[in-house]
Amino acid sequence: MRIFHNLDVDFMGKRRFFYFLSALFFLIGLVAVVFRGLIFGIDFKGGTEIALQFQKPVEISQVRNYVNNIGLGEVELKTFGQSSGILMRTEIQEIPKNILPRVIGGIDKTIEKDFPGLKRQIVDTTATSVTFAFTNPDTTNAVVNQLLSEGYQSGKFSEEATNTKMVVRVGISEWIKENLKEKMPGNSFQVLKEDKVGPKVGNELKTQALISVFLSLVGILIYLAFRFKFIFAFGAVVALFHDVLITLGLYAALYNVIPGLNLEINLTVVAAFLTLIGYSVNDTVIVFDRVREYLKIHKSMPIEEAMNKAVNATMSRTVLTGGTTLMSVLVLLIFGGEVLRAFSFTLFFGIITGTYSSVFVASAIVLEYVNRTKGKIDF
Repeated sequence: MRIFHNLDVDFMGKRRFFYFLSALFFLIGLVAVVFRGLIFGIDFKGGTEIALQFQKPVEISQVRNYVNNIGLGEVELKTFGQSSGILMRTEIQEIPKNILPRVIGGIDKTIEKDFPGLKRQIVDTTATSVTFAFTNPDTTNAVVNQLLSEGYQSGKFSEEATNTKMVVRVGISEWIKENLKEKMPGNSFQVLKEDKVGPKVGNELKTQALISVFLSLVGILIYLAFRFKFIFAFGAVVALFHDVLITLGLYAALYNVIPGLNLEINLTVVAAFLTLIGYSVNDTVIVFDRVREYLKIHKSMPIEEAMNKAVNATMSRTVLTGGTTLMSVLVLLIFGGEVLRAFSFTLFFGIITGTYSSVFVASAIVLEYVNRTKGKIDF
């Protein structure tokens, strides 16, 4: 299917205008990153992420009011899936010391409610767990099973038949549960997950993410240098830097400006950038392939004419492929919810800048090199 027949646009002749356009967007992004900075998620800066699934739809503003004053500092909330799913994030990894006794007291009250008058003793307490001792193994097993059925992370201290101790894990989710149960009695919920990332692990992940992006660009540089010429590979990699940096600049520029686009950099976003790099270089390779084809057939054809012909010849394919992909990503961006918003946002704007840079950055760099060196490209 072709949507452009006999297209004949002098794309390369307009390249200086697009140099200005790219420089403008790059400058806006650079200023935003320098002065406003990028916001990293708990994958990189460390913290706790808790997913709650309510039985009925909830108002996120109502839940935010409930958890903002329970001693966990600033808690970020997002919805996921339907309006009954809430994703909470906090930079805290353990319950604060002043709150821990109240959480343990809540567990003790639950045991008293389920087993009135049961003799028990707290024999050990750490920042993340509490150990109870009971009078006999059968009672211990019954309490462990009852607490498990109520959503607590309880277990036997040991697997020995004579074991009379029970360990209950104490996490931030327990404190949130205690509070929300009181304030939202008519809407029960369960904790789907509680993930913790330490600051050291976050720094390691940040370093590994940067290395993965860098190595992917080096791999593309080497591959394209063998497949075409080094200047083609250089142009393609500069175009990829252009795409990644402008999209990153949008993250900084739009944060706290447009509601719903307060996006954080996390591992999912890194995956989106790697996907974007692969998608963008594919467009560039298709244009370069056609340029090489024209230069092989027409040895005396000026490279600017070959590039214009290549871009015109591949424009239908570029618009159709990019358009259909954009429509799919747009649906994901609108209806995918908070959890997938950063991923779909990166792909949506990355595909636009990637398609643009294939023509006005990668190809234009090769053309500028040939014009300035007065050289000739032969395949």
